[in-house]
Amino acid sequence: MPDLKHTRNFCIIAHVDHGKTTLSDRILELTRTIEMRDMKEQLLDSMDLERERGITIKSHPVSMIYRSEAGEDFLFNLIDTPGHVDFSYEVSRSLAACEGAMLLIDAAQGVEAQTLANAHLAIAQGLQVIPVINKIDLPSADVPAIKQQLEDILAIPAEEAILTSAKTGLGIKDLLEAALTRVPTPRWADLEGTRVLIFDCIYNTYKGVICYVRVFSGELKAGDNIMTMSDGRKSQIKEVGQFSPAMRPEETLGEGQVGYIVTNMRDVADIRLGDTITHSDRPAPEMLPGYKEVHPMVFSGLYPIDTSDYEKLKASMGKLRLNDAAFVYQSENSAALGFGFRCGFLGLLHMEIIQERIRREYDLDVISTYPSVVYHVYRTDGERLEVHNPMNLPEPSEIEYMEEPMIRAAIHLPNTSIGDLLALVTEKRGICDNTETIDGSRIMISCRLPLNEILVDFNDRLKSLTHGYGSMDYEMDGYQRSKLVRLDIMVNGDPVDAFSSIVHADKATTRGRSLCARLKEILPRQLFKIAIQAGVGGQVVARETVSAMRKDVTAKCYGGDISRKRKLLEKQKEGKKRMKQIGKVSIPQDAFIKILKSSEGG
Repeated sequence: MPDLKHTRNFCIIAHVDHGKTTLSDRILELTRTIEMRDMKEQLLDSMDLERERGITIKSHPVSMIYRSEAGEDFLFNLIDTPGHVDFSYEVSRSLAACEGAMLLIDAAQGVEAQTLANAHLAIAQGLQVIPVINKIDLPSADVPAIKQQLEDILAIPAEEAILTSAKTGLGIKDLLEAALTRVPTPRWADLEGTRVLIFDCIYNTYKGVICYVRVFSGELKAGDNIMTMSDGRKSQIKEVGQFSPAMRPEETLGEGQVGYIVTNMRDVADIRLGDTITHSDRPAPEMLPGYKEVHPMVFSGLYPIDTSDYEKLKASMGKLRLNDAAFVYQSENSAALGFGFRCGFLGLLHMEIIQERIRREYDLDVISTYPSVVYHVYRTDGERLEVHNPMNLPEPSEIEYMEEPMIRAAIHLPNTSIGDLLALVTEKRGICDNTETIDGSRIMISCRLPLNEILVDFNDRLKSLTHGYGSMDYEMDGYQRSKLVRLDIMVNGDPVDAFSSIVHADKATTRGRSLCARLKEILPRQLFKIAIQAGVGGQVVARETVSAMRKDVTAKCYGGDISRKRKLLEKQKEGKKRMKQIGKVSIPQDAFIKILKSSEGG
């Protein structure tokens, strides 16, 4: 087992699609951790969805032995991290398990929003940042410009940058030598007591919960009695080991090492990311810093398209929850859609991934309602409620005021698109408070927006108005008092709960009109008129009417007096009046799917 002087722990951080996982593939090849015959692209991205979309969803650690140019063997622990903003807490915990970070920058695209955010995260954790300019083999690569950006935006000296091409393997040896000389030896090894950081966990059908850990001080071995320090939960270790990159059992995990532990816990919800493990009989005096509870930010209803699939959906959600403690759900019932679940997600990408996994891995067709966020509702009697389902909102007369979650967004874009972007931010009720020039062609805008405004189509519109060159990173920025109302959609006087949403009072009329107009196109005609109304607190703000289908009752009348036709038409009129009183409009399932899938209607 290498000593602390011969151990280096580092991670690779970057914007989405800047080549993190490809770079880790080349490092695995160079250190001979993987034989060439077992090698496949994006080796550390084990999920089909990760490989297909080119994103990392779960972090993957791997331990490898590197022989330096001086002929010494070093233990390198590499932690591959997700790049997306939804998983920023997971990134921060992965960073906490390291002493160094390789900051990867695409030579063709330059410093992007998440490059900046991840670099700040790493610097805040006290990590040694090694800038790496990747993809230098591309014809569009502009290395001098990227070096200038490094100095101007990140205040990192340009001569520290290492030039690589993860695709061709160019510069990988230099990168590992830099990790050897620049990344510090493992910190906090002399702390009192055993302190081990949990930075991730997965569920295994045979072994139960497997925690990915970094040992700071002390050591762990099979048979040890341990305790999680945030809640005092005790358990026993059954197995410890390292990743190479498959799990390989070891006798002990010592200070400075990264590996896994198998305990007798059976539920991922019992483990909290960022928690500290210590020996239960001789606990450490205090936890490692940086732990916080992760709370879902976005809520949406998920319903099976075929109601008989409810039990199957329930079972598949239970299995997903085993591997993803940040995903929460509870059953709910909708008059329009039947039985389903109210689910909580970390953000929009997280929501999309969970829904995609349900469709793929469990072969289920699901329909999701309009996403909502957690609102703070202050009632007139002084009580504060947290509402994430529009149907749970109290009556307007009982509400003193409401607050909505805000975000602080950093948007990188070409300076030719600034006018369009400012118009988009204003439309979404945002305020731009700072503009910085990155270089001759790119700028960074800092703005504050309500979270519920960016839920549906903000990212798509940002990409289209910047022709794909815009990127955004955001962080939560507290709550703000706002004039919010519940918009109800009524069909023939009956409210349809699946279409209810909480919107800003100024936007209620516009949104109500567009929903009514779409429903008018989608709903099948009946033998009587159907009124589609949008209402706010009992007041109708928009209305559309689906005209009746007319049956030709006079077809069998040949000639004769006009009064015969009139008599038949009067009879039809009476019948329609009676039908309207007793006729219920049944909204077909595909109408819900069409409305809920269209971004204009929600």
